[in-house]
Formats: sequence, C-alpha cells, structure tokens
Amino acid sequence: MGKDFADNYARAALMFRRADEVLKFPISDVCFNGPEDALKETINTQPALFVASCAALEAAKSVGLEPAITAGHSVGEYAALYAAGAFSFDEGLRLVRTRAELMRDAGLNRPGTMVAILGLSPEQVTEAVEKASDAGIVTAANFNSPVQTVISGKPDAVNRASEIAMEMGAKRVVSLDVSGAFHSPLMQEAADAMFEALRAATIENLAIPVVANYTANFESSRDEVRENLAKQVTGSVRWVESVQRILDAGAEVLIELGAGNVLAGLIKRIAPEAEVYSVTDKASLEALI
Repeated sequence: MGKDFADNYARAALMFRRADEVLKFPISDVCFNGPEDALKETINTQPALFVASCAALEAAKSVGLEPAITAGHSVGEYAALYAAGAFSFDEGLRLVRTRAELMRDAGLNRPGTMVAILGLSPEQVTEAVEKASDAGIVTAANFNSPVQTVISGKPDAVNRASEIAMEMGAKRVVSLDVSGAFHSPLMQEAADAMFEALRAATIENLAIPVVANYTANFESSRDEVRENLAKQVTGSVRWVESVQRILDAGAEVLIELGAGNVLAGLIKRIAPEAEVYSVTDKASLEALI
C-alpha cells in the first residue's frame, strides 16, 4: 500500500515518515511489506488506509490536482476531512488510531460480524434485516451500491438476515473479514468514547464541502464534523446517497485516491454515466493527468 507513491513523490514519502513518528510504530513497513495478516488487524488497517489515502492526495496535489468536494467511505471519511482542512495530518492520524482501538475493543466486548448481500436493492436488504431482528441486533451498515449492501450485528441475527435475503433472491452472501460489527449498535461504547476524543481534538471549519457518511449531506462546520464522525461509528455508511449528492452538486469528474479501486467500482454501479478514475500509483496518476 502506497509504496509507489512514497518512492516517487517527496510529499507522499513525508506522510509515511511522519506517520511512523506519530504512531511510534513503523506503519509504513506494514503498508509496504505486510505481512497481510498484520495489515488486516483493525488496529493497523484503519491507520494504514488513512496514511495511504493522504499520501495519494499529497502526490496528486504535487502535480496540480485540488479537490472541490470530498467524501470517504467509513474510515476514509477522515482522509476526506484532512483534504478539506478539518485537521492536521497528525491530528487526523491520532483520531484514526483512537477509532481503531475503540472499535477493536468494542468488537471484543460485544462480538459481531458483517456480511455483504449482493443482488438485492437497499430496500430489500432493509426488509430482510427487519424480519431478522427477533434473532438479535442486526442492521444495514453500508449502502455501497444499488445491488450491494453490507449488514452488521450479532452473528445469529446476521445469519438469519442472510438466510432471508437468499430466500428473497439475493445472488450471494459474502462474509467479511472483520473483527467486529462495525456501523451497528454493538459499537455504541466506541461511539461514546470517540465523541469525547473528537471533542478534545483540534478541528477546524472546512475549506471545501465534505459529504458525511452519517447524513449523506454536505457539512462545513467543526461541530458537524465532530457529531457526524461520532455517529458514523454506529450509523450506516450511506455511500449511494453520498455519491448522488456529489453528482447533484455538479461534479463532473470523481477521483478515488488511495489503495485499490473499490470505490470507483461502486460509483460506476451507482452512476454508470459518471467519469471516474482510481489513482493508486504513479502510473495511474500520470495517466489521469
């Protein structure tokens, strides 16, 4: 993750060096070299995604790209807020590390799981979740595309909702390799502690609009940022609505910055006519330019 940017752009390399200093841990080595098992641990995954996204942003800015609107998926919202001037890189990284620790601990204290439902509409998945609620806590966590919704909650309830979804005609149900029921009520203790961390953090009003996961609407003030980031921990990632909000505002080009091209793929399903690019290394950045 991010090594090509670090090797070719001084501003990207600086992000990784600074991250190692702030975390007092070589997150750059985990990003560049793995092992994959270490990278998949929540405590590492979230900071790694934040740093890789910020490094990609700095590489893009160094060749003249500047965002007009930003958004991020789940922990990616922190990189979107960094891009909008909400907080410094150091402050954002500390918040992400805190978020990762809190969500990991909440997952241990109140175990849960997540699965992706493929082939049903968001409304159908919501119906399946409601029908399974008597089996325990389960909720629609990520509205990723018109045909992909992730559900989250207690294992028994998630399994029941998955069965109902298959009966309703879902094409597939895919278990996610996660350490907890993220974006569900099982994360409430993490959300409460995250609000306190956000209240203590230095956060500024935004220089450009950001679309928040929790509201799928534009935010601009530091108070909105604090509230939405805290509520995001238990709330749904409303990605379909968020993308549509950006397009409705007149955006003509959407650029995914960071590791991989998952968001670009989701956007093409949400809005097939949209002009979308993924920038994951020097070659894709130069091709975009």
